[in-house]
Amino acid sequence: MTSTNDDGQRQTLRALKHVVIDMDGVLYRGSEPIAGTAEFLDFLRRQGIGLMLATNNATRTPQQFVDKLTGMGVAVEPGEILTSSLATASYLAGITARGTRVFVVGQEGLRMALRQAGFELVEEDAEYVVAGMDFEICYPKLAEATLQIRAGATFIGTNPDKTFPSERGILPGAGSLLAFLEASTGVTPTIIGKPETAMMEQAMEQMGAVPAAAAVLGDRLETDILAGQQAGMATLLVLTGVTTQQMLAESEIQPDLVFDDVAHLHAAWKEALGD
Repeated sequence: MTSTNDDGQRQTLRALKHVVIDMDGVLYRGSEPIAGTAEFLDFLRRQGIGLMLATNNATRTPQQFVDKLTGMGVAVEPGEILTSSLATASYLAGITARGTRVFVVGQEGLRMALRQAGFELVEEDAEYVVAGMDFEICYPKLAEATLQIRAGATFIGTNPDKTFPSERGILPGAGSLLAFLEASTGVTPTIIGKPETAMMEQAMEQMGAVPAAAAVLGDRLETDILAGQQAGMATLLVLTGVTTQQMLAESEIQPDLVFDDVAHLHAAWKEALGD
C-alpha cells in the first residue's frame, strides 16, 4: 500500500540515507513485536542506511528500551535511541543553569535524563514543572504540579501524545495528563517532543544526516508525520499503530508513503534498491 505511484515510491526510497523511526505502533505494540521488525532493521544496516529510534515515550531510559527490544529479538544500541526525555533535558540545559529546581510528573526515563543533565529534582519551590507519561500517576502528584505551576513554575511537556497503542488497544498517553494540568492551571505547556522539530533535528545531527536524504517513519499523523514535514524530511506512515485508513482519509496531514507495516515497507525498499 502506498500513497504515491510506484515510480515515485521507488525514487523516494532510493534517495534515503538515514531514517528516524518511531517505536510504539511501528516496531511493537506494548510488549508484542510487530512482525518483520528485526528483519527490517537488519536490512537498513546492511544497506548502510543510518537509523535512529526516536520516541515520544518518556517513561524509559535508552538502556531500558534496548532491554525491551532485546527481549523481542531485536538488537539495538543505546546510542541508536533518542527519547523525548533526553530531548527535554537538552532543551532545558540550553535555557537554564545546572542545579535549577524541577518538579517532575513522570517516570525514571525522564527523571534520569534530568538528573544526568544536572537538574535538581524537588517536591516544592520548583522553577520548572516537567510532565510526561506516568503509569503510577495519582491525584496528589497532579495537585502538587498544579500548585507549582500556579505559583509561577514554567510548564514543560515532554510530548503531546493523547494516546498510545498497546496490545490491549489504545490507552491514555502523556497528552492526557498535560490536558489535566492545562485545565487546572490555565497554562499551556511548552512541548518538546514530536511534532516539534527539536527531536528530528537532534536525531539528524547525531546521525550526520541532512533533511533531503532523511525520512521519518511513524504511525501518528499529528506527531511523527507532522514533525517530519516540518523538518523538511520525507515521511513514511505504517498502519500498525494509532492511525487508521479512515483517519488518514480525513486528515489534512498526508505522508509521502503509506504501508501496512514495516514488513511491507521492507519489501518495497528492497525492491527499490534492487536488493
